[in-house]
Amino acid sequence: MSGSGKKIADVAFKAGKSIDWDGMAKLLVTEEARKEFSTLRRAFNDVNSQLQTKFSQEPEPIDWEYYRKGIGSRLVDMYKQAYESVQIPKFEDKVTPEYKPKFSQLLVELKEAEVKSLEESERLEKEIAEVQELKKKLSTMTADEYFAKHPELRQKFDDEIRNNNWGY
Repeated sequence: MSGSGKKIADVAFKAGKSIDWDGMAKLLVTEEARKEFSTLRRAFNDVNSQLQTKFSQEPEPIDWEYYRKGIGSRLVDMYKQAYESVQIPKFEDKVTPEYKPKFSQLLVELKEAEVKSLEESERLEKEIAEVQELKKKLSTMTADEYFAKHPELRQKFDDEIRNNNWGY
């Protein structure tokens, strides 16, 4: 196996270990997104597995003497010379440098969105707790108690009464 193939397999394997699949799965909201994410994860694991099995092993050396006995020296020597003259080009990554800044920017945006999302989630949880508390007390609550919690509504009702606006 060529050194670059093994290197690619090693990088893919390490990348797979550093991905927080469970953490990303928790961020998904819709069932469709979960299915797509699951498909992506399976595809990634399949490709990673293939890279590990196909590219992690060195190919068996060719037994040129075996072929010389059956075919003849001249033809085998010609094939051996052609085989040895093959130069496999070294992999040159031209894509990663182009997309690394874009990916970094997306990570920054993701962190900002995560912070906003957590803040909004916290706000909504407080609002839900208030509504649940209000629901429990609603049957025994007086108007004064309600207006004490919502002074802006008291002002609105007082203004409507003062202006003789009775809602019809």
